[in-house]
Amino acid sequence: MKGFRYLKDVATLKLDRAACVGCGRCLEVCPHQVFVLAEKQASLGDRDACMECGACALNCPVKAITVDAGVGCASGMINEWLRERKLRAPGGGCCS
Repeated sequence: MKGFRYLKDVATLKLDRAACVGCGRCLEVCPHQVFVLAEKQASLGDRDACMECGACALNCPVKAITVDAGVGCASGMINEWLRERKLRAPGGGCCS
């Protein structure tokens, strides 16, 4: 899904580069290729592509990544998709 955009400069994604151990897990799990790895450390290569799904933060072994998952465009897009198809997720929401 490279090239995806929602709104410029609104993602809640933060990376503490000092805490990063360069494992590359964030690169593996990010569906929009937000991260890049250079010199054994991750950095935000394309922050505006972040859909705030939270996969990176959940999989970071040293908690160097934070994101307010479920408050951004990912939950909005998923909920809209469910509404259009008249579907309901268990518990009434998709991303709670």
